[in-house]
Amino acid sequence: MGSRARGLLIYTAVAALAAAAGVGTTLLVRHITSAPAAQVATPAVSMNDGLVYSEVEPTVVDVNADLQYLDETAEGTGFVINAADGLILTNNHVIDGATSVTVTQVLTGKSYQATVLGYDLPGDIAVLQVRGAKGLRAVTIGDSDDLTIGTQVIALGNEAGQGGAPTAAAGVISGVDRSIVASDQSSGLVETLHGMLQTSADIRPGDSGGPLANADGQVVGIDTAAGESGPGTAFAGYAIPINAAMAIAMQIADDRRGPTIHLGMPAFLGVLLPNSKSTSPEQEARTGKTSDDGPSCLTQDVGNSAPARIAPATAGALVDGVICGTAATDAGLEAGDVITSFGGHEVYSADGLSSVLGADRPGTKGLLTWVSVAGGSYSALVTLGIGPAG
Repeated sequence: MGSRARGLLIYTAVAALAAAAGVGTTLLVRHITSAPAAQVATPAVSMNDGLVYSEVEPTVVDVNADLQYLDETAEGTGFVINAADGLILTNNHVIDGATSVTVTQVLTGKSYQATVLGYDLPGDIAVLQVRGAKGLRAVTIGDSDDLTIGTQVIALGNEAGQGGAPTAAAGVISGVDRSIVASDQSSGLVETLHGMLQTSADIRPGDSGGPLANADGQVVGIDTAAGESGPGTAFAGYAIPINAAMAIAMQIADDRRGPTIHLGMPAFLGVLLPNSKSTSPEQEARTGKTSDDGPSCLTQDVGNSAPARIAPATAGALVDGVICGTAATDAGLEAGDVITSFGGHEVYSADGLSSVLGADRPGTKGLLTWVSVAGGSYSALVTLGIGPAG
């Protein structure tokens, strides 16, 4: 099983180095759509970096995500926002693809299994919970609306997924309300993030989900991305404002669903689907690279590949592949089959199946119907498993 530091949406040169060194996933800043950042003046008073670090460090945890269906693990950062309830805030892209998550207190070195309470994909926020962890200490939350150009900050994180005491990088706020398009080069995740803080703090792979603190030791943002602040300009880090992050976190903690908020781990059928809204299986097949006939099931997600043969169905969700040991393999599904309904809901496309399954929880039972490559119609009662997060 491979291991990588779940990083950022990060600067191209750094991303290439990380991949070569086995450090791993980074989010590459591709485009910035807001106005250029203002010129930053040198602060009149220097921040006491050591004092801020000692205030924030006890709240930081290392996050280890088991990406079972990618045969990898990924490391990132989080921090405690509610010690009594064991609530931890991190980026969604830190746990993207995880089937289980472990957190480690940096001061004690003790590790705990974490529950994924929920996540918000477009907001890139996730909330974890640990039970029975002793000595947790929550951060002091600041007000990100008070930040101005030149405000001094320090970013803490699990750089390169190395674990132990977090690394720290001091800088200043160099821009507010920034919009960036960023990508995770390893998973292929691409996301657009709005309202971001821009900082000169040197945020690195593995720092994602870590706290960005002000001179008073208050957390004002979540380390999320890094790259250039514009064409031919200097390196910049990007953080989600803590006000926006906490609004999402509190909704998740209160067990309140939202248009973009998913509570708990998703239900999992175990099929690989094309990234397509088309109702034509033939059109769906064109979104992937045609593969030769192989084993009836896969031990891991091998990416976007289309089967060599597809079922003669006019509409439905084309199955690109089936993951071994899942409900799909138990039912007898194979690559090239076309799913037409689940749990009484008609399915007309891959996107439609994702929507149907997205409304279910692990353990949900439902009747699955499909058309096989040979043209036969089949049905089976299946129980959805626990799927990868994000």
